[in-house]
Amino acid sequence: MFRSKRRIATLVAVLLSLSLVAAACGDDDDDSTSDTTEATTATTGGSETTSGGGAPTGVSGSVVVTGSSTVEPISAAVAQALSDANPDLSIEVSGPGTGDGMEIFCSGGADVTGASRAIKDEEAAACAEAGVEFVELKVGDDGITVATSPNNEAVTCLDFGALYALVGPESTGFSSWSDANELAATVGSAFTDLPDAPLAITGPGEESGTYDFFVETVIAPIAETQGLPEEEWQTRPDYTASPNDNVIVEGIEGSDTSLGWVGFAFYQEEQGRMKAIEVDGGDGCVGPTPETIADGTYPISRPLFIYVDVAKAQDNPAVAAFVDYYLSDEGIANVTDVGYVAEPAADLEAARSAWSSAVGG
Repeated sequence: MFRSKRRIATLVAVLLSLSLVAAACGDDDDDSTSDTTEATTATTGGSETTSGGGAPTGVSGSVVVTGSSTVEPISAAVAQALSDANPDLSIEVSGPGTGDGMEIFCSGGADVTGASRAIKDEEAAACAEAGVEFVELKVGDDGITVATSPNNEAVTCLDFGALYALVGPESTGFSSWSDANELAATVGSAFTDLPDAPLAITGPGEESGTYDFFVETVIAPIAETQGLPEEEWQTRPDYTASPNDNVIVEGIEGSDTSLGWVGFAFYQEEQGRMKAIEVDGGDGCVGPTPETIADGTYPISRPLFIYVDVAKAQDNPAVAAFVDYYLSDEGIANVTDVGYVAEPAADLEAARSAWSSAVGG
């Protein structure tokens, strides 16, 4: 049985409206020595499949996956593909956020956790204290998409200074885009003529890896330069925050002068109803596309990960099989299928090698 705890618009066939959905979930074939689509037989945890030749069969048991709501659609797609082949395999996929997922994972409450940023030192320490040895596996790339309504013709590009002036800690109370003009000028932004229009902000909350990465990349460097204490290197508190990306999308779509940020796949799914704002990270305005995210020219590009409990993978063939399939040619194709960006071949091979070494393959 495959169960997911929230609906993902890009995976209507996989996830049904915020309820636990029955389907089977599965396993993966890890061919850590090949990056081609040539068929290579592998056996893991009693399952047998071929790379590029379909999902493995003969897998039973259970797997619990938590973590990033950004990574959740990928994990859910892998789970759905495996459900057709393994009716005796149960997997639960949920997306409470990277931070909350790490807390669950490092306390032993999950076998795998997705993350839209690298694990923090304090999270790694919590895992170590609980005796959870993990392996980090990069599975794709994403671009945090800053977006507004297509009706907001006055805003097409923003730099980090303007974003700081709109959503940073010193913008608390700003109710209009134009309220940020003076602060934008103070921090050196080139965008100091923002429109006199209501500012309706919807974005991820502090439990989200998307929030963390946005703060670390866009907000914290300017807050530090402004002389703010580290505990204030964060977004303004007075905006609509949600751990659910679909709620963020609805917020962006709900106002003609909205502002928000969300993972690229969620923007792609709704790009007819949202407008991506180009971002100037110092080298001119660049919009998020698979090409600009892959080559890093989009300034808010980031990696996507899964973290696996090594002991559980060694003790539970279902966990090992799930991750094997995740990293197979067929499994990893779900990254692009749900709207994110495939990692370079060298990075995928590094992930496969790390996984093989971790489980003694």
